[in-house]
Amino acid sequence: MEFEPWMLLIFPLFFGMGWMAARIDIKELLSESNLLPQSYFQGLNFLLNEQQDKAIEAFIEVVKVDPQTIELHFALGSLFRRRGEIDRALRMHHNLVDRADLDDDKRQQAIFELAQDYLKAGIFDRAESLFRELESTGYAIPALEFLLELFQKEHDWRKAIEKAKQLSVLSGHNDTKKIAFFYCELATEAIANNSLDTAKDYLQQALKVCAEAVSATMMLGDIAAASGELQQAIDLWKTIDTQAPQYLPLVAERLLSAYQSLGREREGIALLRHYLDKYHSLDLMNVVFDGVLKNEGPAAAYLLVRDELQRSPTLLGLDKLLEARLLEMPLERRADIELVKDLIHKRTRNLATYHCAHCGFKARQFYWHCPACHAWDSYSPRRSEETGLTI
Repeated sequence: MEFEPWMLLIFPLFFGMGWMAARIDIKELLSESNLLPQSYFQGLNFLLNEQQDKAIEAFIEVVKVDPQTIELHFALGSLFRRRGEIDRALRMHHNLVDRADLDDDKRQQAIFELAQDYLKAGIFDRAESLFRELESTGYAIPALEFLLELFQKEHDWRKAIEKAKQLSVLSGHNDTKKIAFFYCELATEAIANNSLDTAKDYLQQALKVCAEAVSATMMLGDIAAASGELQQAIDLWKTIDTQAPQYLPLVAERLLSAYQSLGREREGIALLRHYLDKYHSLDLMNVVFDGVLKNEGPAAAYLLVRDELQRSPTLLGLDKLLEARLLEMPLERRADIELVKDLIHKRTRNLATYHCAHCGFKARQFYWHCPACHAWDSYSPRRSEETGLTI
């Protein structure tokens, strides 16, 4: 394309149009800023200087002067709730819900915020009612999530199951493990009421929903053992080997105890040694150690722990090795070994814990439901030292 002299006229024209547009935008910006109350800018200044209390008071003045500042209402209400000022949050969101000029989207948002306020305040019936209003709206998924949280707090496991199933359909997220835990909670309640048949039905439903629901298998085995059906209990606990073998250490003591009651202790020890060969575990080793020590003596127990320590070196394993060595030694030679063992035992106390992967809470016993953050299935069945979490 060749250059033409008339093209020079285009550049001043474009420049002039851009200058006019900029002038118009600046005028519009200035006019909009003049409409905002002075309190708004004071609030921003307080926020920038990290003076939250003063900023809130300034923004409240803005709301009083200009009730049309809807988004500021929402922001203040949420801020009050996070700060624990539930009464102020409730008033702010109630005012929004009662406004006649709100469109449907904003009204639903106001109801959603108000429901959260009631949930935080512990007024569960009001929270449930408001969340249910939103089940057929664009807030359906978060409303169902909060309802699920609410029913867990109330231990209303039937409603929790219902909402978890609805949520799985809407969100496409597979929540079968959590649903299985809810059935196990129902079974626990049934056992407390001596309704063992009802408990078994709930546990079977848990396994139907989630074939990997080890907690349900363990509970079925416990019911069988408590009813004197020890072989059935053993058969149930053994299925964990194919279901989720990492959880076998949790039933190791139960298995050995059942075999002992049947007069087949050596058979039980052999089974647990087989599991120990396949899946190294400190808890499994401890149970096998006690069985071998009782039936075969200190020398065999020492060899067992030594072999396991060579395969997987841990301080907890070393502590057990020293225990076995002390049992073999004459009394006059035990003093030094006992001193070393005591030092290692003190060091290993913090290593022999279970660890929540969700919040980091440590406990000496295993939980399916974290007592700190209430997450489900967040604990590894292996001790902290085995998983590398030694802090």
